[in-house]
Amino acid sequence: MALILHIETSTEVCSVALSRDGDILFSKVEKEGPSHAVLIGPFIDEALKVAETAGLKLDAVSVSSGPGSYTGLRIGVSFAKGICFALRIPLIAIPTIELLADMCIRIVGFPENALIRPVLDARRMEVYTGLFSIDGSCIEPVNALVVNEDSFNKELNEGILYFAGNGAQKLKKVINSENARFIEDMSPMAEAMMPLAEKAFSESRFVNVAYFEPFYLKEFIATVSKKNILTVN
Repeated sequence: MALILHIETSTEVCSVALSRDGDILFSKVEKEGPSHAVLIGPFIDEALKVAETAGLKLDAVSVSSGPGSYTGLRIGVSFAKGICFALRIPLIAIPTIELLADMCIRIVGFPENALIRPVLDARRMEVYTGLFSIDGSCIEPVNALVVNEDSFNKELNEGILYFAGNGAQKLKKVINSENARFIEDMSPMAEAMMPLAEKAFSESRFVNVAYFEPFYLKEFIATVSKKNILTVN
């Protein structure tokens, strides 16, 4: 197989991992974020030193491609592309919602009729989400959704629905169905990218390093504090 560096910065959690042949050789996580700009460089340096000490050469970099935090994604992808350019190795993009679904499938034992809805907080009452079966098949592609108590009635009326991700806590406050299950403490992690990244590598599913951009889903809107606005009479 391959030696792959994994970078995940789509939420407030910052994580880097190094894997080879199905084994995690290095993993570093900081959950008290966001501080990606400060931490991601040292984390990557540590991972590359592990590879160097073992006499191993990096074969690819995988990066969480979004949606998620605009700033976090931009930082993670910038570092990933820089490494790929410098070492002339391929880049693998792992959709964040697909990553959450895969994590959920590997961790939770599901009843046969269950569905999985990864949910990333997109501020206010909006989430980034998608819908997956327990075999990992995508039923509904990723989208941005403003949620209310009736948002997922169709799935909830048909069976068990798992909400996984940092948006689950938000949904727990408005969804009262007995078929709803909430996994609130699940965040996308670099080491969890390994199965999807290794599969992509084996199938040569790479993205163009020069032109690849994160999947922001929504345009970034910068805000300016009203305290800093100078008025002229």
